[in-house]
Amino acid sequence: MLARIESVACVGLESFLVEVEVDVAEKGFPGFSIVGLPDKAVAEARERVKTALVNSGFAFPQKKIIVNLAPADLPKEGSAYDLPIAVGILVANGDIQCHCESRTRAEAISDVESRDNSLVEPSNAGIASVRNTETRNDGVVEGLFYGELSLDGGLRHTKGTLLVALYAKKEHKQRIFLPVLSANEAAVVKGIEVIPVRNLKELIFHLMGEKKIEPLKKIEIKSLVEAALPEFDMADVVGQETAKRALIISAAGGHNILMSGPPGSGKTMLSRALPGIMPLMSEEESMEVTRIYSAAGLMTAGEAVVRRRPFRSPHHSTSMAGLIGGGSRPVPGEVSLAHLGVLFLDEMAEFPRSVLESMRQPMEDGKVEISRVAGRVEYPASFQLVAAVNPCPCGYLGHPTKECKCSMREIERYKRRISGPILDRIDLHINVPAVETEKILGTVEKGESSKDIREKVMMARVKQSERLLKFGIFCNSQMKNKQVKEFCRLDIDGVHILRLAMEKFDLSARSYFRVLKVARTIADLERSESILAGHIGEALQYRERVF
Repeated sequence: MLARIESVACVGLESFLVEVEVDVAEKGFPGFSIVGLPDKAVAEARERVKTALVNSGFAFPQKKIIVNLAPADLPKEGSAYDLPIAVGILVANGDIQCHCESRTRAEAISDVESRDNSLVEPSNAGIASVRNTETRNDGVVEGLFYGELSLDGGLRHTKGTLLVALYAKKEHKQRIFLPVLSANEAAVVKGIEVIPVRNLKELIFHLMGEKKIEPLKKIEIKSLVEAALPEFDMADVVGQETAKRALIISAAGGHNILMSGPPGSGKTMLSRALPGIMPLMSEEESMEVTRIYSAAGLMTAGEAVVRRRPFRSPHHSTSMAGLIGGGSRPVPGEVSLAHLGVLFLDEMAEFPRSVLESMRQPMEDGKVEISRVAGRVEYPASFQLVAAVNPCPCGYLGHPTKECKCSMREIERYKRRISGPILDRIDLHINVPAVETEKILGTVEKGESSKDIREKVMMARVKQSERLLKFGIFCNSQMKNKQVKEFCRLDIDGVHILRLAMEKFDLSARSYFRVLKVARTIADLERSESILAGHIGEALQYRERVF
């Protein structure tokens, strides 16, 4: 008998339909073959599925078993095909018969057409699906099946379940069967029924109608995001008022920032406090970030969505593929994992120059395009860059009490590690001096908390959102030159100041537009409709190179 089950394979964040065909033949020598360009993990499903079936109380058929993953020219990878293959073998061998509500094809089509027609971005992973437009008795089971099997028949936490749910909604699938440890990811998607499965035996009882598994209730994303607390509070940072002000501007407008200062001045702590003053993620942003993390397998068991804005801090030994993404089967890099969050490059000058140069295109376009022989993939990469550097190799150039031991040649060589084009793409350049002893000893009161600062930032973001919503962007840093000319008009004093600055500091065209974007953000923080001369003056202070 032949059993047909639908599945999904992924290339990057795009999904493609795969039909899992399982044939258990009465004639021929016993064997178990999987065809259809499976990778090593899919090929090894033979042993996992066979052992899981036996340990679940089912006799593995001593017949010729062929599993075809169609279309045959699409590479298949991952362990999520285990469950559909196991169910397909049992159905094809006649061991189970599914008892579902019968309905006509016309009723099924009418039900599909009445569902929400909104499209959701398709996703990643290998699902096992089954046709759900009608109930049939020809080896096709109703629902989508997805999950990795353990040898005792249990279902393991499997990456990509959110992508399965998004694909199911897009294709109007009614029901999906997922590992219980991964089902919460899918439960945030409206309009589908998520069945959490603990083990193979439990699933078979459900399919045969003997003991039904209760579907998960819809999980509200908003409540999870609002409950997330910042890991670091800005009030805990001692002193550094100028740096704090720059970080507030950075958070309000989504601007890149570079901090230069001696070791121990608080650069890392300031950077880690930045996500706490950024606006809370919306439901759409949380889903977008979770989609990337689900595809990369970075969601923990039982976790529903990513609740905080990402904060990624790769080591300076990170390769280009690790930072940008890539590999023979391209996976998201750090710039994509920091999407809608913060990418912190500590000791930025220690990164290989070629690795830093590869960030040029993502910083401008907000996405990464990776081309390999196997194909081309695209990942979102709209991140906020926060970089920290020492002023010299020893770190104490310009320190009030400690002497710098570096020669001028060493200092110049050190500063050339970061190219001009990369520095030109950074909006805010600030110096973070050593903290005074009195402030360290606690003689000064704490500053504003991250919660209070975030309220100011969110008010500025609301103004930006109202202004830029029709362009499909949400903060000032994302404005193109056309929007800058429309929303960043200057008075006579502002034009005069900016002209003098461009002549004196020889600012590039990119720097000119970035100054206007920062000035627009400063005006938004002060609830000013117009960009005043004072706003331009403060924005220009942050353009002076500190490295």
